[in-house]
Amino acid sequence: MRKTIILCMLSAILAFLLIPLNGFPAGTESSAGAGVVTPASPPLSALAPVYGPLAEWIVNRFNLTEKEGIGIDLGGGSGHLIIELCRRTRALHWINADLNPECFFRLARLAEAAGIGPRISALWADAQNLPFRDNYADIIVSRGSFQFWPDLHAALREIHRVLKPGGSALIGRGFSENLPPEIARQVRETQQKNSSFPKYDVDETEHRLRKVMIDLGIADFLILRPRPPGSAGINYGIWLIFEKESARQ
Repeated sequence: MRKTIILCMLSAILAFLLIPLNGFPAGTESSAGAGVVTPASPPLSALAPVYGPLAEWIVNRFNLTEKEGIGIDLGGGSGHLIIELCRRTRALHWINADLNPECFFRLARLAEAAGIGPRISALWADAQNLPFRDNYADIIVSRGSFQFWPDLHAALREIHRVLKPGGSALIGRGFSENLPPEIARQVRETQQKNSSFPKYDVDETEHRLRKVMIDLGIADFLILRPRPPGSAGINYGIWLIFEKESARQ
């Protein structure tokens, strides 16, 4: 028991030390600091072709190209999506919020290679207890993470709390509707070969997401299950979209 407590304390200290890339904007519970950056970039996974089209879809859907403010990628891992989002937006500061601080080293390499380090931060964060003040973020996205959240109710409640009035969230897994079917098929085939093929019931997932949103009293939401032409037989995943109600005048 004592050894476990010590290991947990050391992990927490390490996470704190690894957090900053190029500082944090006001509103987080961490202060600015210098990042650790090395020149090598990490190898991309089978999902590499997915991130560019997904970022393009997100930016276009939520009109983010010229938008100012804060964007959060929740469970962003090594940051491949957040890099693509930053490339396509001019004024948003993006925060990669993840439970695994080891990913922040790889994110730092990617950000340096892309020349966008000053516009990206990294923060150790639990989706069920986000370290941000109320009404903080303009956009929160999360791909391929929500299925690992033990308490989906708590996580979606936290996301809603952190959004600014009028802010939007996109939470889901899979592909965007603009990903060409031939690429989606290749990705799924590669995942099958690597034993990383996602196995889940999309219908059950949709039912679960709807129930959670209704339980939270969030009536204005949309669930998307992309089915672009030519995609028959390919699991494109599922996406939950919602907006925080604007403050009444």
